[in-house]
Amino acid sequence: MIERRNFYIDGMWVAPSEANDFHVINPSNEEPCATISLGSQADTDAAVAAAKAALTGWMATPASDRIALVEKLVDIYQSRTEDLAQAMSLEMGAPIDMARTQQAGAGTWHLKNFIRAAKEFEFERPLGNHAPNDRIIYEAVGVAALITPWNWPMNQITLKVGAAAISGCTMVLKPSEQSPLNAMIFADMMDEAGFPPGVFNLVNGDGAGVGSQLSAHPDVDMVSFTGSTRAGTAISKNAADTLKKVHLELGGKGANVVFADADEKAIKRGVLHMMNNTGQSCNAPSRMLVQRPVYDQAVETAAEVANKVTVGSAAEEGRHIGPVVNEVQWNKIQDLIQKGIDEGARLVAGGTGRPEGLNKGYYVRPTVFADANNQMTIAREEIFGPVLTMIPFETEEEAIEIANDTPYGLTNYVQTQDGARANRMARALRSGMVEMNGQLRSAGSPFGGMKQSGNGREGGVWGLEDFLEVKAVGGWAAE
Repeated sequence: MIERRNFYIDGMWVAPSEANDFHVINPSNEEPCATISLGSQADTDAAVAAAKAALTGWMATPASDRIALVEKLVDIYQSRTEDLAQAMSLEMGAPIDMARTQQAGAGTWHLKNFIRAAKEFEFERPLGNHAPNDRIIYEAVGVAALITPWNWPMNQITLKVGAAAISGCTMVLKPSEQSPLNAMIFADMMDEAGFPPGVFNLVNGDGAGVGSQLSAHPDVDMVSFTGSTRAGTAISKNAADTLKKVHLELGGKGANVVFADADEKAIKRGVLHMMNNTGQSCNAPSRMLVQRPVYDQAVETAAEVANKVTVGSAAEEGRHIGPVVNEVQWNKIQDLIQKGIDEGARLVAGGTGRPEGLNKGYYVRPTVFADANNQMTIAREEIFGPVLTMIPFETEEEAIEIANDTPYGLTNYVQTQDGARANRMARALRSGMVEMNGQLRSAGSPFGGMKQSGNGREGGVWGLEDFLEVKAVGGWAAE
């Protein structure tokens, strides 16, 4: 049993102000794997006070020096990749091979992209040739509360910490209490890199406790939150009294629009993308819209692909998917699968219950529903498990209407060999991101959504700008 009860505040690991033990559960076997502490108001206040005290000095530190510390962090991160992978595999159920590549690998990817963007970013720049005595200054928002989820822990921590650090913000990180171990390793790395005391602080806790305390705190200038839309709404309300800046990266119900002329691998690619990370991704292509001429074959292919997806312990090497994170999520997914059956969608793969041979652990059968319509619960709600919903369509206009008929707007996907149609779709789809024909977005591309998928963007130059305020200066003197 791992025991890590302390918090990282003002450059030191300190004991919580009062005992409040919390058991981290290994979802592969439902057994406790670690004990941490959940923080209290006193712990939150101490972390915020440390961040506030460090802010003036950190803002005044040249951007080049801040970038250099993040470069040092990257080197340390790479030396600790296996530790991070093992922690995430244990606590949130990512199969170890996937944890090493995708989960841990995401951190170096984002940090390097921030470094590249920052080296080209003008923190002070002229307004324009027409105004020689005007300057635009980008300066840190201030003390930032960073609240991160359990599903892609290092992905989200580095997207927030990297941008905040380079931008000159000081910060308090509250990772998910479901997956805190990787964040505590990351805090060790920040300490080793030599970030000044108070620049980075970590307090473990749950959303109702430390999360709410941070979002309402008068000395917190910004909240950057990744998680559910429900929690994002609560944070927005909680932050409103202090008018702090709020960045939200929330849920999604992405449409994967497959036209009749899509390439032959489009269906397999879409199913495997949906099942990746056991379906626990906000940008998962969870609604597959398929044009009628190829719909029946697509359903058959999707069922075949899903039936070949294997499920097993996160500790085992291989290309299988692991469990979902906890019992609450498992029960929610089971209820939604049953609702899909009850509402008349045709179950073509998977279903309720655990996969054959697995009677312990939060394992879900890779599931595909066909013949759904966009008003069914499984087409409306974010399931956050390995469950794909297939919906037929006739025309491009109908596909756009179905795809956009959702409260979410994070990522949509298009599969067609008609370039003009692909571009029309990209313009028409109401989402922060569109990926076409299996083309992933490139390094430094902004991640974020619209509607109930949130606001703000993470990654690259857009990620930096989210942690910066714009100051306009008139009468700038020549130096």
